[in-house]
Amino acid sequence: MKISTKGRYGLTIMIELAKKHGEGPISLKSIAQTNNLSEHYLEQLIAPLRNAGLVKSIRGAYGGYVLGDAPANITAGDIIRVLEGPISPVEGIEDEEPAKKHLWMRIRDAVKDVLDNTTVEDLANFKDDGESDGYMFYI
Repeated sequence: MKISTKGRYGLTIMIELAKKHGEGPISLKSIAQTNNLSEHYLEQLIAPLRNAGLVKSIRGAYGGYVLGDAPANITAGDIIRVLEGPISPVEGIEDEEPAKKHLWMRIRDAVKDVLDNTTVEDLANFKDDGESDGYMFYI
């Protein structure tokens, strides 16, 4: 499963809203400027998030968007499913032979577990402690 810019930028919107949770509405323009993203593209992503109840829009001169629930109650999985669809590493799992089907289902379940156990609050409060799982290659 490859997460497109829809999912990545949708997470960005939600993380920014979580960082400002309780401070009032945030404009998409400010989120776009802070993250060097296209405001027009963010406008396309906010509609499905709003329709799913993950964000609420506030009208008026000081309007913008707020989270539809507490940051601790919204998971990365909620956001990815709204913007990307079902979580699956391959299409047509049901047609695979049993051994491969089992593998794909284990991969799917592992990804779902990470996404469904990572809240927007976790992402908003993340601090890099320098102990990432990144790989270092030497030539």
